[in-house]
Amino acid sequence: MDARQMKIKAAEAALAHVEHGMRLGIGTGSTAEEFVRLLAEKVAEGLEVQGVPTSERTARLCLDLGVPLKSLDELPELDLTIDGADEVDGRLQLIKGGGGALLREKIVAAASSRMIVIADETKVVEMLGAFPLPIEVNPFGLVATRIAIDKLAERLGLIGEIRLRGSADDTFTTDGGHHILDASFGRIPDAEALASQLNSIPGVVEHGLFINLASFAIIAGENGVRTLKAQ
Repeated sequence: MDARQMKIKAAEAALAHVEHGMRLGIGTGSTAEEFVRLLAEKVAEGLEVQGVPTSERTARLCLDLGVPLKSLDELPELDLTIDGADEVDGRLQLIKGGGGALLREKIVAAASSRMIVIADETKVVEMLGAFPLPIEVNPFGLVATRIAIDKLAERLGLIGEIRLRGSADDTFTTDGGHHILDASFGRIPDAEALASQLNSIPGVVEHGLFINLASFAIIAGENGVRTLKAQ
């Protein structure tokens, strides 16, 4: 199987957990988009769900394909969220936000009774950090916030470049109007400590470390689909 086929297989397995009448959080990214396409087929066949999208991009795809949507204010408590990940380790700790939707993704996941992660085998790692950690920040005081993050990384022994996403002429802006700093630490030995301390920096809106949110992960690889549960 090529990479897209693996994503489709993971999405197919996740779709089996979607029940008639569910309030469903719908993720962002290439794997989540495969799930949306499969979900739309089931909706066309009569499956009734109410979806809450985690990004404007996902919302557009759902609307184009006929998946009914509500806002999180209309459905503040969800039965299930299905979303991808940029990295997942054996404890079901995740790095998310490669597509820039981490804030809404985390809000939706936290509002859900369960979160199922769908990914291909390349996303499974022994330790988080090879994928640059997205840190969503307020544009106001950006330099001060970045200095605070640099000092935090030094205290935790984390080494690597922290770059503002985009270019000087075209800085990336999230759906919420924020910017993203991508931290290339390489290895994050204590993701919980980093997550907690990032939350204490006032200019940090959110970060891409998802801790204690995923119920399990559906992982597709060359040898088929497997379920990854926290060790």
